[in-house]
Amino acid sequence: MNTRIKICGFTRAEDARAAAELGADAVGLVFYPGSKRHIGIDTAREIAAALPPFVSIVALFVNQDAECIRQVLSQVPVDVLQFHGDETPEFCRQFQRPYLKAVRVRKAADIVQAAACYADARAMLLDAHVEGEYGGTGHAFDWSVLPERLAVSWILSGGLHAGNVAAALRQTGARTVDVSSGVESAPGVKCPHKMREFIRQVRRFDVEANGLAAD
Repeated sequence: MNTRIKICGFTRAEDARAAAELGADAVGLVFYPGSKRHIGIDTAREIAAALPPFVSIVALFVNQDAECIRQVLSQVPVDVLQFHGDETPEFCRQFQRPYLKAVRVRKAADIVQAAACYADARAMLLDAHVEGEYGGTGHAFDWSVLPERLAVSWILSGGLHAGNVAAALRQTGARTVDVSSGVESAPGVKCPHKMREFIRQVRRFDVEANGLAAD
């Protein structure tokens, strides 16, 4: 089974198309105005139109009101919502779409508590806790705090890049990874060479892991 790859924070249609052609499974679009990677609905529609079939579009929000989210959903073909703020489970589920809930990890209890609270999330997205920031910081959390077993699906995020993603997969056992700043030449500008190398490292790991499993 191959590791699933989400690349987040696109601001240009050509970058998203390149990511899909390189093998990304999902692209993330940031609608949070406080982010350097924030885009509006018109840009989001351009990016969506550039993607081939079967590449998922994930829309990221941070503590935004329901009407804002509904406006995006009415105009952009979003597959999955991603909530990075202090949204309650009730708030997250009201839009009748699969959702991811980001957890800004400091200790194992952060993960365990969020998994219990957001049990109906499609997955927990585990990211580094950086005061005042909501993702895309380039920082990793301490992977050793990951619980041995979680009752929910989860995604490894935070500080990943081509140089450490294989080690991260070996140590954590993650089956899905999320990268943003680790494949950029500038905030919101994805580097095709960095994306290619990141995906190559993940696929190399998959070949090794599947080979071991077959043995």
